[in-house]
Amino acid sequence: MTAVQPEFSLVRRLAAEGLGTALLLSIVVGSGIMGERLSVGNDAIALMLNTVSTGAGLAVLITLLGPISGAHFNPLVSVLAARDRDLAAGEALARVAVQVLAAVAGVLLAHAMFELPLFQVSDKVRSGGAQVLSEAVATFGLILVIRLATRLAAGATAALVALYITAAYGFTASTAFANPAVTLARSLTDTFAGIAPESVPGFLVGQGLGAAAAWVVSSGLLGPPGAPPRS
Repeated sequence: MTAVQPEFSLVRRLAAEGLGTALLLSIVVGSGIMGERLSVGNDAIALMLNTVSTGAGLAVLITLLGPISGAHFNPLVSVLAARDRDLAAGEALARVAVQVLAAVAGVLLAHAMFELPLFQVSDKVRSGGAQVLSEAVATFGLILVIRLATRLAAGATAALVALYITAAYGFTASTAFANPAVTLARSLTDTFAGIAPESVPGFLVGQGLGAAAAWVVSSGLLGPPGAPPRS
């Protein structure tokens, strides 16, 4: 997502991916729990706190961890980096594994902070064609922003990603999960941010389609990886 400094080893890159993903899920789930408690049944207020916290947290995490690992925090970003040969296939697979495990750890941490049972299964159904379409749109936008920003506005990548996710929380019916690791982990929390396991496959399909479309569109706009922007 951002330029990686060469002095950081594979172990440090994976550690940064794990730390960032775990903290991101703690922010998403924890702010949802806090919003639900403070809003006294007003979902609009809960969603607002969840949205602002997630956007702010993303900006900080990408800014600080980006130089170490690129701050992917998302299996789709890592897979597409490998597709573009910006990342070795083996490292991409390792990142995906770390991201999924760290996402689950972040959910457990949020539960612990709010004195909730650590292990839960969500019953919040988010199913239907509109939800799948929403995830496709949310993921398309996220991947497009990342790929355009890293080529055309690298210094603003953290802010642009954070602002897009903040906006997508509000304009998509699914509230923009846009991340398979996030989706899988959020099925393990029966709180405001949860998603029922039976809804997960549809979200993953939408995310995959959105990411593929964004790769095609961004490649068409920018040209082959490594090519300078057209004048």
